[in-house]
Amino acid sequence: MSQLAEDVAARAASDPTYDGLRLSGLTKSFGGGFTAVDALDLDVPKGSFFALLGPSGCGKTTTLRMVAGLETPTSGSIVLGGNDITYAKPYRRPVNTVFQSYALFPHLDIFENVAFGLRRRKSAQVKEKVEQMLELVELTEQSRKKPAQLSGGQQQRVALARALINEPEVLLLDEPLGALDLKLRRAMQIEIKRIQTEVQQTFIHVTHDQEEAMTMADTVAVMNAGVIEQMGAPAELYENPRSTFVANFLGQSNLISGTVVSRAADVVTVEMHGIQVSVPTGRTHVDGDQGWVGIRPEKVLLGEPGEQLDAPGNTIPGGVITDVSFVGVSTQYLVRMPWGQELQIFEQNTGRRRMFASGEKVELSWRPEYAFLLDQSQDATAGAQRDGQ
Repeated sequence: MSQLAEDVAARAASDPTYDGLRLSGLTKSFGGGFTAVDALDLDVPKGSFFALLGPSGCGKTTTLRMVAGLETPTSGSIVLGGNDITYAKPYRRPVNTVFQSYALFPHLDIFENVAFGLRRRKSAQVKEKVEQMLELVELTEQSRKKPAQLSGGQQQRVALARALINEPEVLLLDEPLGALDLKLRRAMQIEIKRIQTEVQQTFIHVTHDQEEAMTMADTVAVMNAGVIEQMGAPAELYENPRSTFVANFLGQSNLISGTVVSRAADVVTVEMHGIQVSVPTGRTHVDGDQGWVGIRPEKVLLGEPGEQLDAPGNTIPGGVITDVSFVGVSTQYLVRMPWGQELQIFEQNTGRRRMFASGEKVELSWRPEYAFLLDQSQDATAGAQRDGQ
């Protein structure tokens, strides 16, 4: 049993009245021996904004569909607010789903789209509740327009309002921003987070977009091949990844082969191609002595040979710049090291330093507290985003 599974099992034993969403041993297998979700154990606290993040085919959407009742688990259980809903019909679950396609009724105006669920249930105070929901999503002035008259972001807010007005215990968001352009998508990330903060309902957001997950969610679970690789707050996952997959999938990482030469209470010393560097013990995740020294590109400082850099402890000489890319907010460099590996460095364009040119000799430096160490038995390219994906 994984540490994550042990933690979930321990919580279940100590708190049988858990009021959030609890997935226990959840598995979904399809024909041909393919297992999309493999014995998943997961707790989603009530009122939280939770993200399932991973590449296509990792099992995140299948997990969401099982919670919604659109897929039947092969084994395991789904318990929500203390009630087992594993095999409950979708319409009997206190769950609503917002899809990428919005699925609005084109012949109804915005008011009636939002009121649809209430009218089917013959609820009282339809007008009052719809007006409150339209105010929440800031669409009061658009209430009598048809969906085709709204922008993509406005249509997405209508879909949110239509789902939230039913007061679900859990709102499932299945790649809800995938159809929007980049600028609108970023604006909607902030908007959806604002709405969740106001309504204090549980949101579970499925996405392959790292920025989206980290911007919106309180907790992110990174999925790979049907299991959770690592789960935690966005900053924790980014700064202290525990696998090469997480290190590469969340942003970019330089991973350099090294050998542990000594261990102390607070720091591990690693020899890296003849150079000794330090890694905090709390950021060291190796079973043996062989590891990948990890450092994020923006944490690396670049300087001329012999230049005093503000990162005492880990200085790597002998680099040569092989590529320079100006991307506005930063300049991205590739630097070939003496052992042949090219490292990435992102330098903020503050205007205080000159840009380096291809062919220049440089030294690299980083503060030891920014480094991490991963087990070398793991694939150094796992989780890396490749062109065309």
